[in-house]
Amino acid sequence: MSTLEVLFHSLEEQGWAVSDTLVPRAWQQAMLAQSQQLWQDGHFHQAHIGRSASDSLNPNIRGDAICWIDPESQQGGQPFFAWMAQLRLLLNERYYLGLRSQEFHFARYEAGCGYRKHLDQHRNSGHRKISVVLYLNPQWDAADGGELCLYLPDNDMQETQRILPQPARLVVFRSDQIPHEVLPCAQTRWSLSGWLRSDEALV
Repeated sequence: MSTLEVLFHSLEEQGWAVSDTLVPRAWQQAMLAQSQQLWQDGHFHQAHIGRSASDSLNPNIRGDAICWIDPESQQGGQPFFAWMAQLRLLLNERYYLGLRSQEFHFARYEAGCGYRKHLDQHRNSGHRKISVVLYLNPQWDAADGGELCLYLPDNDMQETQRILPQPARLVVFRSDQIPHEVLPCAQTRWSLSGWLRSDEALV
């Protein structure tokens, strides 16, 4: 069974999947450099809880700063985005999800920050179908914290998995089914987060 088939099988069986081999380290390193440059240039902003800037800003619930990546720049930018577009097509062929677009942002958590339990669905909108996270830090140990905690779809009090944000680790899960949270980290935590959508993405 290929690595991609293993990913699909895990997604089918439990609603989430993890791979440490699908994304080359060179891609991870290039996107870490890009995200750090965007941070230095002042393009990040504190993340809100909800769909728009008018929604709540509460660092006690959500502590990351984010930088949205223009969909147009994805076309000729990092090879990860072209690969993700191909993965989106494969998911459509296999599961008839009707995925039409993708949206991504870089996320930066300061030490001590996390993101409390939530679903990746906006209120009254079901367009986000598949969530994607790629971890960008060059190294990460258990003592650094910042794990992604996944919970059962029908019981968000029962934790099923803790995923350490190790470099080039890719996590894929159902946006509408898997409650999850980011535990506080002990050092700055960099990642790329995104969603495969059934509409045209709006950022």
